[in-house]
Amino acid sequence: MHILLVEDERRLGTAVRRVLKEEGHVVDLVEDGGDALLQASGADYDVILLDVMLPSMDGYEIARRLRGDGDTTPILMLTARDAVEDRVRGLDAGADDYLVKPFALAELLARVRALGRRASMAADDGSVLMVGDLELNLKTRQATRCGATIDLTSREFALLEVLMQHPGQVLTRSQLLDRVWSYDFLTDSNVVDTYIHYLRVKIDKDYEPKLIRTIRGAGYALRAS
Repeated sequence: MHILLVEDERRLGTAVRRVLKEEGHVVDLVEDGGDALLQASGADYDVILLDVMLPSMDGYEIARRLRGDGDTTPILMLTARDAVEDRVRGLDAGADDYLVKPFALAELLARVRALGRRASMAADDGSVLMVGDLELNLKTRQATRCGATIDLTSREFALLEVLMQHPGQVLTRSQLLDRVWSYDFLTDSNVVDTYIHYLRVKIDKDYEPKLIRTIRGAGYALRAS
């Protein structure tokens, strides 16, 4: 997942970022409240971990503004305040969950996974395909990886859609020709290989792990691991 971590305590922020990255997440760390609001508003995140006491703007105000702008990204608030009224205030501001410091990193990871699952279930109406950190929205026809938008032609989009509808499955060139181009090419046509190359440049070149796999003598597969 692509996670925004907002924490001004540098040692804690560094430790949390490290364990999240070890879990395979992409993490952006911000220490200032105003910068955090700009960062959250300008990128697509799967989860936001939001400290309450921050320079410039507190976590309550950040959550309120994001929700006021229609941002539905799950928010987990991190705070040393454990009074019931503080928790209520955080939830009323728009937070989805609340974790009191000091906390066990294992619990933090579990709550992040739970928020990620909840968000996936909410989006699981068949309109959003996800493989690893690659996301394809069939309604908006937008592709993103690690939150960055990827511009695709209509044919590239169609090919990626077929691959993402069958994650891990090996699809032959003939199957891809039939499903994407819907008409017969010569059997020695390299149009599939050409468009696979185009996709690799756009979704794999600048990212790890590489998702598009060539299965020698068989075809192609899209795999996150």
